Amino acid sequence: HGVTALLRLFSGVVVDRSNRCKELAFVGYGVSAVSRLGLLFAGVSWPLIASVVAIDRAAKGLRAVPRDVLISLSSHSTTLATSFGVHRALDSAGAMLGPLVALAILAVMPDAFDVVFVCSFSVAICGLGVLVFFVHNPKSRASEPETSGVLSSLSEFRRALRDPRLLRLTVAATLLSAATVSDGFIYLVLQDQVGFNAGLFPLLYVGTSASYLAFAVPAGRLADRIGRRTALLTGYCFLALSYLLTMQSDIGMTGLVGCLLLLGTHYALTDGVLMALASGFLPIERRGTGLAALTTATSLTRLAASVIFGMLWTQLGLRVALTVFAVGLFLAVSFAYFIVERDTAQDFDSDT
Repeated sequence: HGVTALLRLFSGVVVDRSNRCKELAFVGYGVSAVSRLGLLFAGVSWPLIASVVAIDRAAKGLRAVPRDVLISLSSHSTTLATSFGVHRALDSAGAMLGPLVALAILAVMPDAFDVVFVCSFSVAICGLGVLVFFVHNPKSRASEPETSGVLSSLSEFRRALRDPRLLRLTVAATLLSAATVSDGFIYLVLQDQVGFNAGLFPLLYVGTSASYLAFAVPAGRLADRIGRRTALLTGYCFLALSYLLTMQSDIGMTGLVGCLLLLGTHYALTDGVLMALASGFLPIERRGTGLAALTTATSLTRLAASVIFGMLWTQLGLRVALTVFAVGLFLAVSFAYFIVERDTAQDFDSDT
């Protein structure tokens, strides 16, 4: 996570100084595609498998910022959340179909993991082809001299946070992330309470992705109409409701489905909407660095929150851990409501 965070900061600086969003995104997606073949050749060696997975995660950190900058610069200022919603919907479709295709292949050809990896690599190559031939770098500003290095990235990170609106949004998003429980913990609780077969555990991720897919675009449109801050904070209220629902001892299958719907709605109202909210006021020449600063802060905070939740669950029990995070989330939403400015048409970048 530390390396991924640094790469995200680095990519944000490079994007702002070189205007090479497409090329940097291509490198990130290309490395992830090759890592599929890396898993194929890693065999049963866990050090090699861990190395390939680490490289894939690092590539994700490298491509996320240029991808989001491309989306923001290719969208109209009044439909930013809708544009991010379309991307997140398609991303969720891949996250939902991937495990299902893998399960189907393994059902027909047990232990044919090599076929799964080759299929994944082939689909990734098709995606890279679309990026190469159909995506263009928006020519909205002149390129600046490119410099690199961790110190340069951190310096640009500090400079970006001098923007009071970005600083307030980053503080609010960090507090919200600090009260966010990892989906894996929620799924473990659901499995324990409902008592379904452990082999069906991956379907919980599919269910959340399906819910996210269904609501991502409508949530983006809603955010563009009622305000992105309002939509963002509403999304975290849905997350808090999922905590309260998970705490029920007799949740049953109906409660499980409801919890997955709440999680998917939460992501639909927060993930892309947060990027749209920041893109609405960040100047073009600092948009990559600003988005990198925001996503780095939230991702590292979520990692720390997962550790804290695990400790609370171990030491004080599940109900106490969920209660602490639910109360913390409602407090964070209340605080964010007062420190994050309501987005209006006047806040949007007219050059977008």
